[in-house]
Amino acid sequence: MAGDERAKAASTGASGLMRPPRTRLDQPKAPRRRLLPEYDPEAFGRFSERIARFLGTGRFIVWMTLIIIIWVVWNIFAPEKLRFDEYPFIFLTLMLSLQASYAAPLILLAQNRQDDRDRVTHEQDRKQNERSIADTEYLTREIAALRMGLGEVATRDWIRSELQDVVRDLEDRQVLLPAESDERDR
Repeated sequence: MAGDERAKAASTGASGLMRPPRTRLDQPKAPRRRLLPEYDPEAFGRFSERIARFLGTGRFIVWMTLIIIIWVVWNIFAPEKLRFDEYPFIFLTLMLSLQASYAAPLILLAQNRQDDRDRVTHEQDRKQNERSIADTEYLTREIAALRMGLGEVATRDWIRSELQDVVRDLEDRQVLLPAESDERDR
C-alpha cells in the first residue's frame, strides 16, 4: 500500500495534477496516425516531370488542338439533345482552366527538381575544377623544380659545347706549339 502511494505521489507534481507517464528512451515511439495520406515524393516528382515533358511537346499541342476543335464542332453541329456545352463553351473554359491549374504547379515542380539536379551537377563540376586547378598547380611546381634541378646537371648540349671549347683550345695550342719548337731547334 505504501509503495502504491509513493508511485502515485511520484506521478503527480507539486500541484497535485497527474503527469503523463514517462516514455522509455530505449525504444522507438509508436508511429502516429496521420490525417493526410502518405506518398512517395520521388515518385510524385518523376510523375510531374513526365507530365511537364509531355506538356512541352508538339504532340500535346496537336492533341489539345484536336480535342478543342472536336469539342467546338460537336457542340455547334451535333443535334441539340447530344450537345453538352452550348456556344459560350463555359464547360470547355472550365476544363481548360482546370488543366492549366494543374499543369502550372506540375511544371514548376519539375523545374525545381531540374534546378536541384543542376545545382548538384554545378557543385560537382566546381569541385572537379578545384581538383584540376590544384593538380595543375602541383605539376607546375614540379616542373619548375625539375628545371631548377636540371640547371645544376650537366646536359648533353653543355658537355658538347665544353668539349668543342677544349678541342679549339688544343687546336690553338697545336698551332702555337710547332712554331715554338722550330725556334728552339735553330
